[in-house]
Amino acid sequence: MDAKHSTYLSEIRQELSSLLKIGVPVIITQLLQMSMSFVDTVMAGRLSPEDLAAVAVGSSTLMPFVVLCLGCMMAVTPIVAQNVGSRNFELIGKNARQVLWLSLILAIPSFFLLRNLDLILVLIGITDEIIPIASGYLKAITWGIFPAFAFGALRYFNEGLSVTRPAMFIAVIGLLVNIPANYVLMFGKLGFPQLGAVGTGYASAIVFTVMFIAMLWFTMSFEAYKRFDIFGKFRWPEKKYLKELLSIGVPIGISSTMEVTMFAVVSLLVGTISTVAVAGHQVAINFASMTFMIPFGLSVAISARVGQSVGRKRPDEARFRGFVGVATASFIMTFTAMIMFLFPEYITAIYTDDQAVTNMAVQLLFMAAIFQISDGLQVSGFGALRGLKDTKIPMYVNLVAYWVIGIPLAYYLGFIAGYGPQGLWGGLIAGLTVAGILHNIRFFKKTKAMGAG
Repeated sequence: MDAKHSTYLSEIRQELSSLLKIGVPVIITQLLQMSMSFVDTVMAGRLSPEDLAAVAVGSSTLMPFVVLCLGCMMAVTPIVAQNVGSRNFELIGKNARQVLWLSLILAIPSFFLLRNLDLILVLIGITDEIIPIASGYLKAITWGIFPAFAFGALRYFNEGLSVTRPAMFIAVIGLLVNIPANYVLMFGKLGFPQLGAVGTGYASAIVFTVMFIAMLWFTMSFEAYKRFDIFGKFRWPEKKYLKELLSIGVPIGISSTMEVTMFAVVSLLVGTISTVAVAGHQVAINFASMTFMIPFGLSVAISARVGQSVGRKRPDEARFRGFVGVATASFIMTFTAMIMFLFPEYITAIYTDDQAVTNMAVQLLFMAAIFQISDGLQVSGFGALRGLKDTKIPMYVNLVAYWVIGIPLAYYLGFIAGYGPQGLWGGLIAGLTVAGILHNIRFFKKTKAMGAG
């Protein structure tokens, strides 16, 4: 092997090491946060079917608000990363303060909207006995919206600086608080009244508050951040920086929401077929959601790495870092696809021993295996584009991929062509594949326009 190829392979290994050092803690953080939702569901199931259904309805109602608002705040990651690359430390401090203000601005309407959704629950057909419990759950958890959004703001700020391990450790703390808080408030222990599913909402609010306090303490006390002068004195919101955050962040939030709602719509369509179809779909989508956390975590690292290269005005390096990240995500998702192809029965055995549900879940896991690479391509490609602060056109790409292609094709294949749940999942595959290809083509063209060879 000549010296040129040896040097290139060495650079790839170094970049891969940096990427994983940043990305793996994000993956673990996401999985820990998913486990909190899993714990809520399992513990609510110990109460009654109504409480379990109320938590499911409440969390499903909450999710679009959270995805949209947190997506808006994710803009701070590439902004800070580019400022790191350009060594503009004063702006880094301003970015931290302004994204905290943005978290407050977004939390206020979310708080009031989520507390007044009873009519919406009636209109979408939620049964009468569940609505009061689901509404109570939402009212309880809204007390945690402010710290939850503020935690997200500080987490994304730290990720822009490639500091991802604190959020991971804080997520562990959150899980450790979540279990006893649920136990005490849901089941009425230590002198507290038994609040059922509503207690789950209050427990989540407590967890969000603890996590925010921990992240705030870290950000304020970390010695390396002193030069940014983040909290040196009180500053009001500044229109210029809020506008930049929103111009980059709103498309991220909308893009993320469109992807989430595509999966939600397909889930609702599966629900019209049969109970077995719903159960099999839930098994497959839950496992696929966990594997998705791997490329999602890497996409955060890709955004930070690409953003820092852009800040240093090194387009070749930005392209290199972006495509090493995309290749890594695709390779890992190829591995997860092989697991789904080769061992679907073992996977479904974790969730159910019902043979009919197992058969359906196995069929859908084969479909999930097909879109693993597409999912890795789209989220990592979008992460690379975020590093360039390029989010508006990717938002339109996602609109076309998910809502013009994915959902209509899912409906056609599932119901008109008669392929049932597998047909619906075919629409998911098509939408994710189109998004994955187009995001990566755009990243190549954008870096080329910046001067990458």
